[in-house]
Amino acid sequence: MAGEITETGELYSSYVGLVYMFNLIVGTGALTMPKAFATAGWLVSLVLLVFLGFMSFVTTTFVIEAMAAANAQLHWKRMENLKEEEDDDSSTASDSDVLIRDNYERAEKRPILSVQRRGSPNPFEITDRVEMGQMASMFFNKVGVNLFYFCIIVYLYGDLAIYAAAVPFSLMQVTCATGNDSCGVEADTKYNDTDRCWGPLRRVDAYRIYLAIFTLLLGPFTFFDVQKTKYLQILTSLMRWIAFAVMIVLALIRIGHGQGEGHPPLADFSGVRNLFGVCVYSFMCQHSLPSLITPVSSKRHLTRLVFLDYVLILAFYGLLSFTAIFCFRGDSLMDMYTLNFARCDVVGLAAVRFFLGLFPVFTISTNFPIIAVTLRNNWKTLFHREGGTYPWVVDRVVFPTITLVPPVLVAFCTHDLESLVGITGAYAGTGIQYVIPAFLVYHCRRDTQLAFGCGVSNKHRSPFRHTFWVGFVLLWAFSCFIFVTANIILSETKL
Repeated sequence: MAGEITETGELYSSYVGLVYMFNLIVGTGALTMPKAFATAGWLVSLVLLVFLGFMSFVTTTFVIEAMAAANAQLHWKRMENLKEEEDDDSSTASDSDVLIRDNYERAEKRPILSVQRRGSPNPFEITDRVEMGQMASMFFNKVGVNLFYFCIIVYLYGDLAIYAAAVPFSLMQVTCATGNDSCGVEADTKYNDTDRCWGPLRRVDAYRIYLAIFTLLLGPFTFFDVQKTKYLQILTSLMRWIAFAVMIVLALIRIGHGQGEGHPPLADFSGVRNLFGVCVYSFMCQHSLPSLITPVSSKRHLTRLVFLDYVLILAFYGLLSFTAIFCFRGDSLMDMYTLNFARCDVVGLAAVRFFLGLFPVFTISTNFPIIAVTLRNNWKTLFHREGGTYPWVVDRVVFPTITLVPPVLVAFCTHDLESLVGITGAYAGTGIQYVIPAFLVYHCRRDTQLAFGCGVSNKHRSPFRHTFWVGFVLLWAFSCFIFVTANIILSETKL
């Protein structure tokens, strides 16, 4: 069930952890970033991307600090339980003062944290994988825990809606373009949903047929338990990096040959709302940090490695987006950047065109069941009561159904991926990336001081240790919420 403490798992080096974190952050959001860059202007996009990357790094260090504090509390509880067991043993073993004294001396000589791994005596060593749901239960009150799960659930719903729309949209773009033009989408071609796809079928009809097939094929996994295997993860990561590398190289070749069509503006503040949501979504990793950080064998320079990861990710996002906006005109950039390479004048080889066009189909289809099961488990955790069990119908039918139906309905109504990513990132993403880490680190610092005293220092304490940074993150999150909401209202009013 979501939020439980689990085993650490197989250990890996800090540099392998760096690669895993890079793969986790750079996902579907990166494919929607070029269009958001072109809409908001290259200078505004660059400044906002760097700033949001910095803010994400700050809250990542907050989560790591909270993980260390949670581990310290667990170690302390184990020590207390161990002492209670030894006291019970010593009281029942014998009435002899000598034996009692021996037991006392033996307890005093026992290592305080004997349950830890050898070589990690520091109580703040991250040895147990404590998920964010468990940390929320440790540091928040009941209202805070419910709000945490509400935020996670809304974010996962947004994730599923994006996935449910992206796969049928990519299939529609590739197959309908092939049906109308064997060479794919030409440079000046603009299609509407009401345009014909195959015979009497409109493009929107094809999209909804693909959505129905997608739901029928992958939806049933929501009713069972499924996990992503190591080999499937390796395969999807390999496909992702081949696709990204091919797109960057092809864009650079076109620009180098003087075929670049893009002339992006310096700044266009009307596009900042979607850019903000896309950037927040594209830096999302905080909810998966416990699974990622805990198995790292050596955490001595953890903060430096995380910082290096963020620098590399910023460089990659910048390279992908800048090559895109100078290679293609802003009005021709697709919601899914891969679809811009379905043109014959961009990619001459048909196999490469189909690979890039269908790339989201393969990678997203493997992630959809994982996210769906995670959301279902979070629903079960939210309503779970200690010692209670769910009836079979509720457990196996109701929870999977409320998990699957809403995102499919959203995808049925719209395939505007930029808006879906933007809204998910701007609202639920703001809560997970800014609000929850800020409150976690604030409460964990207070609880740590009460439990261990002022003299004990958390070895994984964030470099942003002053309370000012907690307040700044919360103020920034509140400002973002107001800005995005006001922008949506003003945009709707103009319409």
